[in-house]
Amino acid sequence: MRQRLGVCSLICLLAVFCMTGTVFAEIEKDEYFVDESKLPFEAIEGNESERLWGIHNGAGYRIEVPQNWKGDLVLYAHGYRNEAVKELTVDNPANLRKFLLENGYAWAASSYSKNGYDVKQGVKDTHALENFFHGKVGRPENTYVVGHSMGGHITGAMIEQYQNSYDGALPMCGVMGDAELFDFFADYNLASQVLAGVEVQFPAPLDYQTAVVPKIKEELGLNTGMLTEEGEMLSNLTENLSGGERPLFDAAFSRWKDFLFTLYRDNSSYGTPGNIIDNTDSVYQLDSDPELSELEREIAQLIPDISADPQGRNKNGLSKIPHISGQFDVPVITLHTLGDLFVPFSMEQIYAQRAAVNGNSDLLVSRAVRAVGHCEFTPEEETKAFADLTDWAEGGEKPNGDDILNPEAVRKNDFGSEFTLPLRSYDPLRQ
Repeated sequence: MRQRLGVCSLICLLAVFCMTGTVFAEIEKDEYFVDESKLPFEAIEGNESERLWGIHNGAGYRIEVPQNWKGDLVLYAHGYRNEAVKELTVDNPANLRKFLLENGYAWAASSYSKNGYDVKQGVKDTHALENFFHGKVGRPENTYVVGHSMGGHITGAMIEQYQNSYDGALPMCGVMGDAELFDFFADYNLASQVLAGVEVQFPAPLDYQTAVVPKIKEELGLNTGMLTEEGEMLSNLTENLSGGERPLFDAAFSRWKDFLFTLYRDNSSYGTPGNIIDNTDSVYQLDSDPELSELEREIAQLIPDISADPQGRNKNGLSKIPHISGQFDVPVITLHTLGDLFVPFSMEQIYAQRAAVNGNSDLLVSRAVRAVGHCEFTPEEETKAFADLTDWAEGGEKPNGDDILNPEAVRKNDFGSEFTLPLRSYDPLRQ
């Protein structure tokens, strides 16, 4: 009996081992990884520097210290990477790098140890890289955080989560309204369904892109460029949802109108524990008059009210998509293009509103750039903003910005021209 038990036990053990091995193989196949051969990077000609690279806590990193290092560090946070892509890669701060080195700043950037819209991981890995820099290079006199897109969200979260650790922040094209971004994607698609007269569905059905979107485009004239009356309504609604009447919006809508359909998901959680979408405070306006018309009220009634799950939208602490409260204690300059509809201009406005509620307007400068692309900034625009930030943080006067919360200022034909360097070729001001 014992011998038989032993054989059975051995067989069971082997079966478990084989099953476990299969599971481990699947996990290993799905794990994120860094290709170390891609981490080395070349110096900029005429800017000799010490360049370091490697893997720290599962994330790839790059560090560059100029020969004339004056003791300050810039942490760079990159934007979103698709979670299905398992390779982790590091971005250099392309538009700023030459300026930083020439002016004696060291910089460091992390790949993060996960891809996807995971701000929590980006914050933790970037903060860990700062501590790694302290041991590898030295403790900086001043540390600034800079980021694009999701990296802007990371930047905003870092200065709130680690107060007294940083000296200034420059979030660019950032998701500064946090979960409000995903509400905007839902609002666009829900309003499109209502205006096109198709069945309103939330979350998106699995065949949304192939069966529903073509009908919407046909009914609204989106596929021909000749908008129907309802298509014009969608354009007007989108303008007001994304920041209000402003220059370059027609060009922006033309560029982004199709792409915004691809952001409506059959899974409304975006990786959070529950539904993150909440449109209960959305206002669907066709014009700049805050008084709702009968038509605007009718459209709103046809759009279902969607409430976020409590666990999907946590307003406290650091989560996958953390709330940015506007409570910070260092100078911040934000940059945002007027026509960005992937991360709309309203994100910068929401951040300014939250900062004002917390009495932090004196620590925030908001700037608008006359462009329609996402993160479509020139080196001049970014270096000007960074130089103004560091001058301000190190004892200078608060620099100028744009009055982004004043609708009358925003709708002026020349709004955003002060910090647009240079005007884009498609800008009417250049005609």
